[in-house]
Amino acid sequence: QVQLVESGGGLVQPGGSLRLSCVASGSIFRTYTMAWYRQAPGKQRELVAIINSSGSTNYADSVKGRGTISRDNAKNTVYLQMNSLKPEDTAVYYCNARPIGSITYWGQGTQVTVSS
Repeated sequence: QVQLVESGGGLVQPGGSLRLSCVASGSIFRTYTMAWYRQAPGKQRELVAIINSSGSTNYADSVKGRGTISRDNAKNTVYLQMNSLKPEDTAVYYCNARPIGSITYWGQGTQVTVSS
C-alpha cells in the first residue's frame, strides 16, 4: 500500500510559476517510478512528466522546456516545477506511483488554475 499526499496547487497568473509536491509512503520509494498527470474538465487524464528510479525523465510536449520533474529520495518526495504557466495548464494535477511489481497508486489531486 502506497499513500500519496500532494500539495502546492493554487491560483497563479499567466507567466507565473508553481511547484507541486507529492510525499509518498513506503520504505523503498527510491525504487518507484513516479509521475505527474493532469486532467482538465471534459478532457482525458494525460501524462505530464515521469521519472524513474535512475532519475531518467520524460515530458509531455506541452510542458517541455517549462516543466521539471525531480525527486528527493531522502524525503520520499517528487516535485513538479512549472514555469511560464499558461491558462491551458489549468487542470487537476495527480501524483502517481508505480512500485516494482505492483499496481499504480494515485494522489488525491491538486487544482492548478492559471488565470489573470
